[in-house]
Amino acid sequence: MRKKRNARRNQVLFFMLLPAILYFIVFAYIPMTGIVLAFKNYNYVDGIYFSPWNGLKNFQFLFSGGKIFRVAWNTLAYNAVFIAVNQSLQIITAVFLTEIGSRYFRKISQSAIFLPYFISWVIVGGFVYNLFNFEYGSVNTMLTALGREPVDMYSNIGAWKYVLVMVNAWKWVGYGSVIYLAAITGIDKEIYEAAAMEGAGKFRQIFSITLPLIVPQIVTLVLLDVGRIFKGDFQMFYQVTGNNPLLYETTDVIDTFVVRSLLQLQDVGMSSAAGLMQSVINFAILLSVNAVVRHVESDYALF
Repeated sequence: MRKKRNARRNQVLFFMLLPAILYFIVFAYIPMTGIVLAFKNYNYVDGIYFSPWNGLKNFQFLFSGGKIFRVAWNTLAYNAVFIAVNQSLQIITAVFLTEIGSRYFRKISQSAIFLPYFISWVIVGGFVYNLFNFEYGSVNTMLTALGREPVDMYSNIGAWKYVLVMVNAWKWVGYGSVIYLAAITGIDKEIYEAAAMEGAGKFRQIFSITLPLIVPQIVTLVLLDVGRIFKGDFQMFYQVTGNNPLLYETTDVIDTFVVRSLLQLQDVGMSSAAGLMQSVINFAILLSVNAVVRHVESDYALF
């Protein structure tokens, strides 16, 4: 009876939740049945569910060339750096925004750093191209005006490791800082007042009050990022580098490798095997890291 009363009392909330539930059922859970493609020799006549089974041959083909190990390392390394750099910058940005005295300047600053989140990677790729183009890019135009030799960035393999990290941070730091900003705003102001009365300065308050109190949010966001650590941002790597073959050694990740293989070889089974492998590894890493967090501090774990 109590459950029925609660259901009737909260039926409006359940109806508000319904679109989100339908979204995940239609676009997340139903497509999961396509996992069977990873174990089939797909053909367009028989379709997804009636194509013949071929066991683990798709996985054998995926690993046979050896390139998958390089792109897997690139994916893992890039995402690890993205997590470290972005999380650090997001926390620093949120702290600085809360310490800005002028509300008007704070709102302008917050809007400015949040704006890149709404810019598509196609546009960002255009920005980067106009910066580093060898003939008329802004960077080389400036170098030429200063009497320096222009730099051919699109054949410089090593430089793009840093370019991608900076571009990724530029796009995502503003969005992530909003979450930390909300957490910092929710801290009781009396704690800061008491610390100030004890003689604690701003930096002391930040390191002794602000950062320790937002540790749960930091751990949660890092765990969510770790759950995607084996999945590359296809749009970023594909658009920003212009799918340049000269840069594959340092900019090719699993997602770009699989899409390019699918377009060239039309091997749907191999692509599905790669996607399944990514999901399983991400899930295993997330479970492992969450278990460690739960062992250290159970309140900070996701589950």
